[in-house]
Amino acid sequence: MPNTKVLTYCGVVYPWQCDHMGHMNVMWYTGKFDEASWSFAAKLGIDTSYVREHHFGLAGVQQNIAYKKELIAGDVVNVYTGILELRPKVLVLRHEMINIGTGDTAATSDLTIVHVDLRSRKSHPFPQIISDRVRDFMERPAD
Repeated sequence: MPNTKVLTYCGVVYPWQCDHMGHMNVMWYTGKFDEASWSFAAKLGIDTSYVREHHFGLAGVQQNIAYKKELIAGDVVNVYTGILELRPKVLVLRHEMINIGTGDTAATSDLTIVHVDLRSRKSHPFPQIISDRVRDFMERPAD
C-alpha cells in the first residue's frame, strides 16, 4: 500500500450482494472499488463540475483485484485509497478494502486510469493543477 492513503468508501455488505455460497459476490467488490475511485478523483478535483466544464474525464483501463478474506452479509467495510504512480496521462491507484469488524484486508484493487478528452475520445495529459494535487498528495506523510 502507498504511504499516503485516505478513506474513500464506507459501506455494508447486504444479503442481496451475496452469492449462493454465502459471501459477497465479486461484482460488488468492483462496484465498491468504483465508488472509492470516484470519491478519490473528486478529492483531486476531478468531479462532475470538472467533467462538465472542461470536457475531460477518466477511463479505467486495467483493474487487478486480489481477494484476501471473504465478506458476508452484515460486514462493514472501509476502502482506503492511495496513489501508486502518476504519468502525464495515467494515474495508478491502489484501493484496500478493510473489514471493520475484524481489521482484516478483504481485498485490494490496483486500478489504472487514463485521463480522456471526452470530445476526441483520446487520452490527454492531466492539467498542471491536477498533476500538482496528485504530487502533493503523494508527498504527504502517512497518517
